Amino acid sequence: MIILYIVLGLLVVFIGVVLVRTLTFKPHNNVKVLDNEEKFDGDAAVKTLQALVKFKTISFDDPEKEDAEEFEKLINALPGLFPNVHKVCEFKRFPDRGILFKWTGKKHDKPSVMMAHFDVVPVNEDLWKKDPFAGIIEDGVLWGRGTIDTKATFNGVLSAAENLIKDGFVPENDIYFAFSGQEETGGPGAINIVNYFKENNILPALVVDEGGAVVEDIFPGVKAPCGLIGISEKGLVNFTYSTKSNGGHASAPKPHTPVGVLARACKRVEDHPMPMHITKPVAEMFDTLGRHSSFVYKMIFANLWCFKGVLDVLCKKTGGELNALMRTTIAFTQMEGSSAPNVIPPAASMVSNIRINPADTIDSTIAYLNKVIDDENVKISYVAGDNPSTISETGCDVWDKVATAVASTWKGCIVSPYLMVQGSDSRRYSGFCDHVYRFSAQDMTAEERSTIHGNNERIRLDVIKRAVEFYIRLMKQC
Repeated sequence: MIILYIVLGLLVVFIGVVLVRTLTFKPHNNVKVLDNEEKFDGDAAVKTLQALVKFKTISFDDPEKEDAEEFEKLINALPGLFPNVHKVCEFKRFPDRGILFKWTGKKHDKPSVMMAHFDVVPVNEDLWKKDPFAGIIEDGVLWGRGTIDTKATFNGVLSAAENLIKDGFVPENDIYFAFSGQEETGGPGAINIVNYFKENNILPALVVDEGGAVVEDIFPGVKAPCGLIGISEKGLVNFTYSTKSNGGHASAPKPHTPVGVLARACKRVEDHPMPMHITKPVAEMFDTLGRHSSFVYKMIFANLWCFKGVLDVLCKKTGGELNALMRTTIAFTQMEGSSAPNVIPPAASMVSNIRINPADTIDSTIAYLNKVIDDENVKISYVAGDNPSTISETGCDVWDKVATAVASTWKGCIVSPYLMVQGSDSRRYSGFCDHVYRFSAQDMTAEERSTIHGNNERIRLDVIKRAVEFYIRLMKQC
């Protein structure tokens, strides 16, 4: 009986602690919101983006498929599209389609870098409702490849500077506009710009590139729009798994063909996901957005010390975005075997696309895969890849500048750090700048997000204008 009372007492204490932590898990109000209205020529920004979309700056893994002239046309059109920028800013070109503008400020010790890329992914025009390169505007929407990813950002940066220069504004510190035409294929254009900064002892105090956005229904139990600013991004690598055999006729197979060996390896990996790690970007996201969540979810995020295991099981079973935030994900995407249905292949291979959690590395991922697969006949290899980026600081004046620009442009949104699961050129600044923030200056619906790298990519005209407003607010703080 005494033991029962002790157990009941402990249970009451446990429930009490959970409830108290949940009830005191209230939202923070630590992001400054500016009430002033920024005046600029929004219609001109729409027209410049419309013009930029018409250039077929498509990147291919095979450079022979690219139309280099289209990239040159876009670059040569910039002085006409943004005359004030070209009049005031120093312009440099770098190999591999890197371009850089320098807007000289009053001081030079804390420069900022604002990034975007002007190349786009290929399109299947037959599956589009509108011509992806015609710059068609209908019903308040601009259609076209790159409208979201990321010519809208490219246009937002330059349009903001264009308007500020026209008004006689001079930034407090130097601002660089760093653009790449090879981001979609992982080309070295951005690397060449970073090398230029290093060679000339230019140490950025702030770097802003594509990444999060203002989105809704993205976090469990939160209905308000969320302005997500990436403070790190996952690593990226493609692994090849291969095995060999003596081949032969399919009429007398051994117990496991090369394809069977790889299938078994695939199943072992999928049945044993890599361990969950709640890293700084995710922990801060949970701590920020969890406070705005519904009661049940708030209870989970306020008490991860006891519900972490439940969250882990849930993520393993459902996969998706929440799972991707918390572990290295392994997606098997390709497999190759025999060229004939009745021939056992002498060799077979498969490929997985891996997004590496900041707590892991390429080497630790290989070690984990070898341990889980546990088959000396399966060889794992890769050509090249990127480890996760470094994690940028929050709760500092540099973070506050970006957060304030977001909160002031999209009134009522909840600004939060997060972990970017995709890749960007900003990873080139890892170890070089401690304040790299990934935010695409747009508010997007789930449907609009689905068009990125897909069909019928398009952007609302009011979103184009808000991107300019965001960068004006940010530049005024730099």
